[in-house]
Amino acid sequence: MTTTAATLGFEQTGDGTLLVRLSGRWHLPDGVPSAEPVERELTGQHRPRAVWFEAAGLEAWDTSVVLYLGRVEEVCRRHGVAVNRGGLPAGVQRLLALAEAVPEATDARGEQMDTGVLERIGVTTLEAQESVLKALEFVGDVFISLGRFVVGRARYRRADLWLLIQQTGIEALPVVALVAFLLGLILAFVGAVQLQSFGAAIYVADLVGVAMARDTGALIAAIVMAGRSGAAFAAQLGSMRVNQEIDALATTGISPIEFLVVPRVIALVLMMPLLTLYADVVGILGGLFVGTTMLDLSFTLYFQQTAAAVSLASVVGGVFKGGVYGVLIAVAGCLRGMQSGRSASAVGDAATSAVVTGIVAIIAAAGAFSVIFYVLGI
Repeated sequence: MTTTAATLGFEQTGDGTLLVRLSGRWHLPDGVPSAEPVERELTGQHRPRAVWFEAAGLEAWDTSVVLYLGRVEEVCRRHGVAVNRGGLPAGVQRLLALAEAVPEATDARGEQMDTGVLERIGVTTLEAQESVLKALEFVGDVFISLGRFVVGRARYRRADLWLLIQQTGIEALPVVALVAFLLGLILAFVGAVQLQSFGAAIYVADLVGVAMARDTGALIAAIVMAGRSGAAFAAQLGSMRVNQEIDALATTGISPIEFLVVPRVIALVLMMPLLTLYADVVGILGGLFVGTTMLDLSFTLYFQQTAAAVSLASVVGGVFKGGVYGVLIAVAGCLRGMQSGRSASAVGDAATSAVVTGIVAIIAAAGAFSVIFYVLGI
């Protein structure tokens, strides 16, 4: 038996009724007819008082019929015309009744809120204020817990601390070495191109040594660790929130800050100064590679020039900066992890936010240190 495509017919009876005939096969893949022909009939010269449906010729149907009838009834409601469903199949009538009985979800459609500029600014300001207050509260809890750690009253597992030290220290050496060596090489190459024109190629050793010791070594190690350990901390704590492990700790009376955050902060604070020294040495070796291959400087001369240029104050200042950067990275990563939502996508967002927050904090701290050290004459 062959079936025909969905067809529509319209007939106005003498008693002011518009008869809508549905026939053929109605399937969603074939599309849903428009309700515009019905609206034209309702706005024509002979405006009907009611709309009736006739479905005797309906051969097969699915939800496309319900969608079409819903559109027709919406048009009729707008024009104040009554609708009679008596001629529809019982299944279609039940589906229409069910669709009317279930209210539409409030968030099913994106609402376009007609809010003013001042209102949007106010809402954004309040959200930013709340975020800052929560961050300050978290930082305060962290420092209180660190104080309990110093006096030996913090509750944590030493095995976790040693594992974190290994992850943030030894396992980070290859990537820090690669980035520091390449950066030292780049600094030396750029400096050599300029200094050779003045016949002062030997000062490439001064440039690389001072830059790595004072700022660049700590900065590059911190940025690498922000992308490596900061994101890892946020992902770990975010996953614990999803699995309700953090809630379980709080329920049993164990502070999540002491048990989870403090070991991570301690691990980075201990490892970042060492990674900073390591980055300084590797970066100077990168400059040495350029000096001995491109500038024909001897190993002895390069090292003597570097030792004369780099002061102990520069090295100590760089190591101190590394320790502060470690605190910023750990706090940023743990903060975003503790604030993570309870879904897989929220964990990814937390890791991304941790990296961004950590790097921004590092750059801001680097700028502040530059001003402070200049004022102090270091």
